Amino acid sequence: MTKAKTILIVIATGLLATSCNGYNKLLNSNDYEAKYAAAMRYYEEGSYSRAIQLFENLTMYYRGKENAENIAWYHGQALLQEKDYFTAAYRFQRFAKQFPYSGHVEEAMYLAAYCKYMDSPDYFLDQSVTKEAVRDFESFVERYPRSTHIPEVNRCLDELRAKLTKKDYEIAYGYYFIEEYHAAYESFKNFLNLYPEAPQREDAMFYMLESSYRYAIGSREDKMYGRLQQVVNDFDKFSSSFSDSKRLAQAQEFYTKARAAMAKMKIENSKL
Repeated sequence: MTKAKTILIVIATGLLATSCNGYNKLLNSNDYEAKYAAAMRYYEEGSYSRAIQLFENLTMYYRGKENAENIAWYHGQALLQEKDYFTAAYRFQRFAKQFPYSGHVEEAMYLAAYCKYMDSPDYFLDQSVTKEAVRDFESFVERYPRSTHIPEVNRCLDELRAKLTKKDYEIAYGYYFIEEYHAAYESFKNFLNLYPEAPQREDAMFYMLESSYRYAIGSREDKMYGRLQQVVNDFDKFSSSFSDSKRLAQAQEFYTKARAAMAKMKIENSKL
């Protein structure tokens, strides 16, 4: 390393230490006007983490005062820029409640939902945040049907709903995969009721039919006939909904076997 580079590093380190000391001194001071001015300056400069600390420090002091709305708004914006979506969503929701007559309320409600959308995890994880985002976006559309954000809101809603659909389908399929056929049947039935237009509808109806059949043939004798009748009913629904399905022949096998088992039970019962 050259002598010149060494000198530059020493100078830069000294300036950084001075800057940090000055910032920490400001953060711990009671000069709230200076803190407010610095917070806004840091925000404009893109030093969002420093701005956030100052905004947090200022929030209690300025509650009910002139700059409270600005602090709350830019606090949320800084958190959004830092991609702290969980906290940003909370701050924007709080902003809308604290300042209901602000010109930023519509944007705050949109951003609260958007932050939850951004915080929504992969479909195989817990989807509580996803459901919250859907509810918030739906509330936004109801309140601001003519908002310029509506196209983006609809796009986000489509994506979130598709994620929830996939999650619920995979849960139902998981029961089928481990041969828990009664749970699979009920889960697929609930799935179809909840998502009547789901792209997985054909698969769900087929697996529900198969689960119905396998659950029926494993039932106690006094329960079997009624459950086999359910297989017949489920086949009728599947065949009428998907008459050109590639799985129709396999579905027909479950139907044929169910009818044969029912006929056999009738014969045996008639001999008693």
